[in-house]
Amino acid sequence: MVEYKQCIIIRDDLKLSKGKLAVQVAHAAVSAAEWASRSDLENWKEGGQKKVVLRVEKLQDLFELKEKARREGLSTALITDAGLTEIAPGTVTVLGIGPARADYIDKVTGNLKLV
Repeated sequence: MVEYKQCIIIRDDLKLSKGKLAVQVAHAAVSAAEWASRSDLENWKEGGQKKVVLRVEKLQDLFELKEKARREGLSTALITDAGLTEIAPGTVTVLGIGPARADYIDKVTGNLKLV
């Protein structure tokens, strides 16, 4: 059976509180899933909706990952905060990739560290 998953990548440099981070990850998970193909979304749901949260050091890393994911044909969602609580308006916080086949996502995120 083919495994499906979704990855959410956070910026380690922002040092968000746990609550703020949880909300940003949720935004990315929902938004990226909305852009996934119907078949990827259904296969992911049937497989338990696996999610993996990873980290990068800085904003530029998120942009590079988004471009790599785009080249692989993966759905993505770059989340920009409204700035109502901890950080300035317009701050890019996280990137959601997938859901899609795990082996396709691993081509983009396989070298990243878990949160």
